[in-house]
Amino acid sequence: MNGTKLEQKVAEYIAGGRRAFDYIYECTNRAVYFAALYTVRDKGYAEDVMQETYLRALAAIENYTPGTNFTAWLVRIAKNLAINHVKKSRRESSTDFSDELEVRKYGTQETTLPYIFDVAANILDEEEYQIIMLCQVAGYKRREVAASLNMPVATVTWKNNRALQKLKEYLKKEGRT
Repeated sequence: MNGTKLEQKVAEYIAGGRRAFDYIYECTNRAVYFAALYTVRDKGYAEDVMQETYLRALAAIENYTPGTNFTAWLVRIAKNLAINHVKKSRRESSTDFSDELEVRKYGTQETTLPYIFDVAANILDEEEYQIIMLCQVAGYKRREVAASLNMPVATVTWKNNRALQKLKEYLKKEGRT
């Protein structure tokens, strides 16, 4: 997740080099996915939000300010889209009573999410969740996560360790360890 190379690829994409998208996607997809997953709590919906994020971002890429944090810009778009999806789902589910069992609700424990993801989403704040998912699940190095989230490596390390400790304590309390 080299920020300088990512910025170069973004500039290349803006200049018309559509092949640069592959690199952009590889560098940013996990952060976008986990940001969406935190809000919608459903893997399928998170994938939909991720796809919509890239479509919207690429359509409005001229609004991106070069030299700022491109990944953070994408994550902000994903979070906003995820929130909109949640609101839309709640409106639709509150007015459609024809088949309540078939309505997929956001924010509930989904059977498609592994238990630990659901626990993490419930007990960690958004930033801790994102750090845990990027460091522990997606396999990014802490320095890469720090660059992506625009924070010091020491802060990422501290929040990662604190989040792991919270999860450990919760699982111990629940008798799952």
